[in-house]
Amino acid sequence: MQKLKEWLSPVVYLSSNWISLLGVVMVTTGGILWIFLLPAMFRTHSQDPYIGILQFLVLPAVFFAGLGLIPLGILRVKRRGRLPEVFPPIDLRNERFRRLLAFVGTATVANLVIGSTLLYGAVSYMETVSFCGQACHTVMKPEFTAYQNSPHARVRCVECHIGPGANWFVKSKISGSWQVISVTFNLYPRPIPTPIENLRPARETCEVCHWPQKFGGDRVRVINSYADDEKVTRRQTVLLMHIGGGNGYEGIHGAHMGPGVFIRYAHADRERQKIPWVEYTGKDGRTYVFRSEGHKSDGPGGLPVRVMDCMDCHNRPSHSFELPEKAVNRAIDEGLIDRTLPYAKKTALEAIQQEYATTAESEREIPARFRAFYEKNYPQIFAERREAVERSARGALAVYSRNVFPEMKVKWGTYFNNIGHTDFDGCFRCHDWRESTPKGRTITQDCDTCHKTLAQDEESPKVLADLGLAK
Repeated sequence: MQKLKEWLSPVVYLSSNWISLLGVVMVTTGGILWIFLLPAMFRTHSQDPYIGILQFLVLPAVFFAGLGLIPLGILRVKRRGRLPEVFPPIDLRNERFRRLLAFVGTATVANLVIGSTLLYGAVSYMETVSFCGQACHTVMKPEFTAYQNSPHARVRCVECHIGPGANWFVKSKISGSWQVISVTFNLYPRPIPTPIENLRPARETCEVCHWPQKFGGDRVRVINSYADDEKVTRRQTVLLMHIGGGNGYEGIHGAHMGPGVFIRYAHADRERQKIPWVEYTGKDGRTYVFRSEGHKSDGPGGLPVRVMDCMDCHNRPSHSFELPEKAVNRAIDEGLIDRTLPYAKKTALEAIQQEYATTAESEREIPARFRAFYEKNYPQIFAERREAVERSARGALAVYSRNVFPEMKVKWGTYFNNIGHTDFDGCFRCHDWRESTPKGRTITQDCDTCHKTLAQDEESPKVLADLGLAK
């Protein structure tokens, strides 16, 4: 008991300093705010990212900083101050001292409960979509905007970028810590490079929902394109896509990811766009090597080697950006731009392909340019159909705002997409007629390998009428 008294006496004495008392105030403030916010914490996360930051990041920071200031103040006084030879006596028979111990014990238990709840709330909040996409608003705006317009817009970011298990959770938090530092001190690059090296293995991610062996059969795909002429003439291309996969049908997925198929490749650049060496093992167990022209070695030649998976073709399943032509075609399809306005596509393209220094400038200039065209060249249409012109002007701006972000230096075509081969090399990174060693196979570039062209750039394809799909 005497030793306990000797230990407690300096603690009680030394804690009576302004740093420790400030820590007590911060802890108390954090505890009181925690009590008021407790119902909201258990009910749901706020949709406002800044309220979430205050609730789950700032408040825990205040609370734990206060806990740290208490021993810091004691240590400072102990090192710098003159301590009395005899500390005030501490006796458990003293009622005031017993009350102090009761308070300290209760506060300690309360701090553990509050601290653990705040820590859990902070970790949970950092896994929400609003935190990932909106907390660092300017930095993540391009990716978040693309995500909101993707097929996976209802899938949480962490489902793909972190996933289950402690291993990837710890990796993500370590990576996130550096990202916070980069944002705080403006150290991040513009545009943000695609995190190719840090993505989770695709089969642990994509195949939670998508199973290649179940992607069976063929699918009809109709591609609408619009001319730059006054009538905004629509032409349609109809493809029969050989998706393949299950049901014994090879197709695209079966050829690359089917049972017994194993593909490795070597890439000469970080973005994996230059692929000079491919190794293919088929269902029969035989292995073939394909080398591009100029690659002298039978092997990878010292280049990084990767096992092919979903992400090599579907490299931007939730964060894809379009090129101007395709983006405007889609906007016309969606009714954002009225194709009954003369030269609607041409006018939209001219407006969105200008250089704008800031987002604010684009928001001002793009609608103005679009309106000015009709006001000058078609004053009667501008007067009679002002609402359609205004709506289409907003549609042109929406196209730009989905794909170009001046502050982050994201321009048209900054981020490539490997699906297909019309906008970027995509399939043609490997499919370039290269022959195998030993001889007997070729990585074909024949169009009919992946799809059958049923109609190409036709105004009224007969095949759509036969299928009951004509509009």
